[in-house]
Amino acid sequence: MTKSFSKTRILVECALMIALGTVLANIKIFELPNGGSITLFSMVPFILVSFRHGAKWGLFTGFVNSLLQMLLGFYAPPAPGLLPLVGMILLDYVLAFTLLGLACVFAKPFQNRLLGAAVGSAVVCFIRFLCSFLSGVLIWGNLSDGLPAWIYSLTYNGSYMLPEAILTVVAVVLLYKAAPKLFAAEG
Repeated sequence: MTKSFSKTRILVECALMIALGTVLANIKIFELPNGGSITLFSMVPFILVSFRHGAKWGLFTGFVNSLLQMLLGFYAPPAPGLLPLVGMILLDYVLAFTLLGLACVFAKPFQNRLLGAAVGSAVVCFIRFLCSFLSGVLIWGNLSDGLPAWIYSLTYNGSYMLPEAILTVVAVVLLYKAAPKLFAAEG
């Protein structure tokens, strides 16, 4: 297979995973009023790209997904000004979704590939939660109704990110057990 054909194939696969992730993100099991939802495995396609094609393609695919998520479900920050807007865009969208592409990096130290897939998936889910948590403390904290911003953010974001992370890791493990070749690095 020529190098350009291989790159084209990877790009098409990434586009399909972005489309699949977008569809899955719109199948919401539970949705909170100020953003955040438990979806039907919407992070799995981006984690899978990371394992199949490495961090570079994983980050690229996650970044494109972040732009799509922003276009399809943008929530304006509760504070006026440019800084809260930029902070929210970076934390709630760009970093939160782009960094899903690093799953392969966190899986690398593990000899047991199934364990690596589970740990890599769990770590990037935690990173996404951390982005949402920081956004909640720094930007959305004024919605906390008297609670300290960090407690509000921890409970609000934890209420959907913990179940979302559990569903994602379970889906990745089951997918790995059913079709381990899907996780084989290509290229």
